Amino acid sequence: MSDPLVEIIRLLQPNAVFSKGISGAGVWAVRYSPFGYPSFGVVMDGSCLLTVDGHASIRLEVGDFILLPKTPAFTMSGFETVEPEILSSEVAATKNDEVRHGRQNGPPDVRLLGGYFIFNSPDAALLTSLLPGLVHLRGVDRLLKLVSLIVEETGEWKPGRELVLSRLVEILLIEALRSSPGKDAPPGLLRGLADERIVSALRQIHGNFGSSWSIATLAKEAALSRSAFFDRFARTVGMAPMEYLLAWRMAIAKRELAKRDCRVADVAERVGYGSASAFSIAFSRHVGLPPGQYARECWMDHDSLNV
Repeated sequence: MSDPLVEIIRLLQPNAVFSKGISGAGVWAVRYSPFGYPSFGVVMDGSCLLTVDGHASIRLEVGDFILLPKTPAFTMSGFETVEPEILSSEVAATKNDEVRHGRQNGPPDVRLLGGYFIFNSPDAALLTSLLPGLVHLRGVDRLLKLVSLIVEETGEWKPGRELVLSRLVEILLIEALRSSPGKDAPPGLLRGLADERIVSALRQIHGNFGSSWSIATLAKEAALSRSAFFDRFARTVGMAPMEYLLAWRMAIAKRELAKRDCRVADVAERVGYGSASAFSIAFSRHVGLPPGQYARECWMDHDSLNV
């Protein structure tokens, strides 16, 4: 049976992990600019406040895990009110040593292990829009162990390092997202997977995206009338059913077209189009480029990276 969560994580292609320690002491507050890349962190000692734009403030304590799939601007601080120091997320990310905020000497009041990674998928923006903007979990030991393994792996170069890191991040994402309460999540994939009717349609879309789906056939999978299914899917996932199906088909098509030996006709058939011309029209409208040109540009980018 298809698992939409696993398939989306795989298609996001997480890679290139960077990690470091973050600590604070005394009276301190820092405000980081929007970053865009996915970031994560666990609290190893102490506590602090975290305020992510668009979300209520959170008191972080030992054992807490945070995941920000798109990392907007955020503020971290101690518990005394003070004007935050403005920092660039991109500059801070390039520093290799542990970042210390507030008082520089003596033991810290809080210490976190944090990091960020990169989604290599050309559809990262679309796919991350299906994920919650903030994941905050407490007491999930497996996540703490995974972050420790990631930090350990990034500490020194070893054979197979990139593959190990990419697999660890995939597992980290899946563990974090499946540990989140889906019914309370904002509209998106997690909420859809938590809906016993909508999840049936999602599994069919992901597992059989080449089939000739319609609102009627998807509604039948969900055991709902067409109008009830359309409204419930759109409200739960945040996209209309056929819009979601099209987006998933195009994401798969991009992945296939990036392969050197692909044929447009084969890709068209794989993602559910009866002819290469019908697929080309749909792809061009959705992506802005004909599939042949998109494939050639992918190959040229790949060749330039390997020069």
